Amino acid sequence: MKKTQGRASGPSQRQLSVGEKVRHALTETLQRGEIRGDPLIEGAVVSVTEVRMSPDLKLATAYISVLGQDDVQPYVEALNRHARFLRGRLGPALRQMKYMPEIRFRQDESFDNYARIDALLRSPEVARDLGDEDEEGRG
Repeated sequence: MKKTQGRASGPSQRQLSVGEKVRHALTETLQRGEIRGDPLIEGAVVSVTEVRMSPDLKLATAYISVLGQDDVQPYVEALNRHARFLRGRLGPALRQMKYMPEIRFRQDESFDNYARIDALLRSPEVARDLGDEDEEGRG
């Protein structure tokens, strides 16, 4: 019998917990400005919005956004170049882990998705349809 039977197919509690610890450690490292020699990263306010862990906890995918920047891809590439350095800096914060996860950076597109959904909900067509439902409910 499978262990996952009867359980949702999302990340485990362990994956969520470790992902949050990695997110905190990355955020602290970036806030301290420990990446030197890269003017792109030094002059940016990088937010780690989420870290998703692989089931074996050996791979961490960190989703980032950069304050005041629409094009985040250059920052993603710069952070991926410095991933080994950052992995080494996470050691003290994650010393309880058996393996130090490999870190990959990706652009966080969830805010774009939220904005697109918000724009759809505010569109005249949706407002008209929602207005019709309100009138039916009162009648």
